[in-house]
Amino acid sequence: MALVARRNVNGQGVDLVENDVQGEWALPDGWVWTTLGEITEPSKEKINPQEIQRTPYVGLEHIEKGTGKLLGFGYSDEVRSTKAAFHRGDLLYGKLRPYLNKVHLADFDGICSTDILVFPRNPHISNRFLLYRLLSGDFVRYANLNVSGVQHPRTNFKVLSQFLVAFPPATEQRRIVAEIETQFTRLDAAVAALERAQANLRRYKASVLKAACEGRLVPTEASLARAEGRDYEPADQLLARILAERRAKWEANYLEKQRAKGKEPKDDRWKQKYKEPAKPNTENLPELPEGWSWTTVDQVSQLIQYGTSQKADLDPSGIPVLRMGNIQGGELDFGNLKYLPLDYPKIDDFLLQPGDVLFNRTNSAELVGKTAVYKGFHPRATFASYLIKVQVLEGFSPDFLSFYINSVYGRQYIVSVISQQVGQANVNGTKLRKMTIPLPPLPEQRRIVAEVERRLSVVAALEASVEAALARARRLRQAVLKQAFEGRLVPQHPDDEPASVLLERFRAEKARREGEGKDSRRSSRKKKQPKQMELF
Repeated sequence: MALVARRNVNGQGVDLVENDVQGEWALPDGWVWTTLGEITEPSKEKINPQEIQRTPYVGLEHIEKGTGKLLGFGYSDEVRSTKAAFHRGDLLYGKLRPYLNKVHLADFDGICSTDILVFPRNPHISNRFLLYRLLSGDFVRYANLNVSGVQHPRTNFKVLSQFLVAFPPATEQRRIVAEIETQFTRLDAAVAALERAQANLRRYKASVLKAACEGRLVPTEASLARAEGRDYEPADQLLARILAERRAKWEANYLEKQRAKGKEPKDDRWKQKYKEPAKPNTENLPELPEGWSWTTVDQVSQLIQYGTSQKADLDPSGIPVLRMGNIQGGELDFGNLKYLPLDYPKIDDFLLQPGDVLFNRTNSAELVGKTAVYKGFHPRATFASYLIKVQVLEGFSPDFLSFYINSVYGRQYIVSVISQQVGQANVNGTKLRKMTIPLPPLPEQRRIVAEVERRLSVVAALEASVEAALARARRLRQAVLKQAFEGRLVPQHPDDEPASVLLERFRAEKARREGEGKDSRRSSRKKKQPKQMELF
């Protein structure tokens, strides 16, 4: 393996070795080892955007991560301060957060962020070849090892210039680029098909939830009861029973608290303190299936509670605290946890019970309202302040509530009540309480939940297969690039001009440019000297 740089780490010089190249495979005939700094260098051309006509502006946000594609651009009259200039055929490389791997070959003239290095086109070296070389995983790893800054890690060309490159003849560069793009075109078509499949699965999932909330997913309890010649409990009677239980639980809790204080009520006037739950607003709502009824989250819940604001850490000896990022696709993901210390005095106040519904009350507008049910997968868990816990009463399924909030109908309500604050969308507990929801008969709720879970489990398996295929496609892209830059993607032609000749030509031209630059600066100093002497 070859030494390519030394870096100061904790006060010590550390040798950095280029990844996956020299020493593991033989250099093909006609190729030569060189460094990035020998075959290209960034332009120093800078422009004040206020002093030019309106021209395209490219920032890091306009370059897609890891693909070389441009997502869009702005204009020079939208930005301030000095910018780098680029021209058609120049290669743009984002030096801020190099792990994002933002590289693009420009097909128009413009200006760009000074966090982008501009490598001018060169008649002897293919910038399209360099584009794919900089997109390769070994270069990304090297650049990411050589950054400065914590909040805004940047690399620089002084270090990048030392990156080892196996350099092919010019004609082979063109053949390599053509073959890479042929294979990438096929991969892009496969990825596009997989992404369409992902979108179709998302639409199917949404249609399942919509059908479940409309009573179209399973036979209604009313129709089954008629067919079987039996009676059933319609939802309005179920709701009356739920409301009676809600009041009974409140009264029992109130008496328990008063007696704990030694204050036994003398009469029943304390019962007047009971606050009736929010009633459903049925204006402009569709007709429900036979046997269903409208209710509210407040009516079917015994507790709606905000989570803890106690700071969590990564110490796994504590109690897991579920955060908004743990709600993924209508389910809880326990893969990225933080923990509350065991000695946190209020920890019992925030412990979750199986069946608790967790609602994400603060996030971006498209993510606020994400909901999932805690089913006790982790023995003990708590929840953070950006979540609201809803404990439903017996007779109403927490899963059905979660399905409804995640459905198109739940989204419509959430969008209608969102409040916006500094880029964050919010839905508070009061608004959640007032959400009008359908209530099916209890046996029908159970059948709906079972059918939704059956269908969504199939969707989840298909989504996992598609994601695995997309991951394989990403690995294949890197495998193609690795083969290309090891000289194994296209055959070598013995009549190609060796890369060593090309490299010597480039070195000669670089020396000539540097000599002309020195002469120009020397001449400039001589011209200025008389004026300088007149000052004395």
